Amino acid sequence: MVDFTLNGYGGLILLGAVTTLLVALAATAIGSVIGILMAAAKLSPMRILSHFAGAYTTTIRGVPDLLVIFLVYYGGSATLSHVLGRSIEINAFGAGAVSLGLVFGAYATEIFRGAILEVPRGQFEAAAALGLTGTGSFVHVIAPQAWRLAVPAFGNQLTVLLKETALVSLVGLEDLMRRTGFAVEATNRPFFFYLVAGVLYFVLSFALTNVFSTVRRKTSTALAR
Repeated sequence: MVDFTLNGYGGLILLGAVTTLLVALAATAIGSVIGILMAAAKLSPMRILSHFAGAYTTTIRGVPDLLVIFLVYYGGSATLSHVLGRSIEINAFGAGAVSLGLVFGAYATEIFRGAILEVPRGQFEAAAALGLTGTGSFVHVIAPQAWRLAVPAFGNQLTVLLKETALVSLVGLEDLMRRTGFAVEATNRPFFFYLVAGVLYFVLSFALTNVFSTVRRKTSTALAR
């Protein structure tokens, strides 16, 4: 007979799944803002901004994600402790959201930059002909079209981010992987509980994929109109 309570750890594991989803959403929000700003910097005629954005994306994409997490968690704690003169430990959720946001932002930068470059040049000229300012042109004309082009790659990267949240368990975040580990240690049933965790990751990833497939269909329909 199947134990739907998972030996009493069902609620614990589901709570970990919720934490995983929340840290992924927080990192997405942070990374999206970074991606927009860095994409704008890369496309800027100011060399210092484009070089800074290029250095950021090259550096973040060139080192392991786990290293970024450790640097933010331990480096941030050490910096705050030094500045404030007392021992400070950064919250694992905050460190995870910021570090994964930095990683996601590096990839989002290229996604947004590529999408903006794919918008036909005539759209920029049409916006200028209507008397829109640079900001107005971007917000009302360029950004909506760029977003439609960016949706497929953005959705794929978000799915990757969801799976990368498992790395944050190494700095103490009680996410799906860490709470699953608690169940494994208590019951000595690693295969069963890690299989359950795998199913939950699949369900979350599948749900995100369907959401972005729907968004992609709607944006494609709107673009066709």
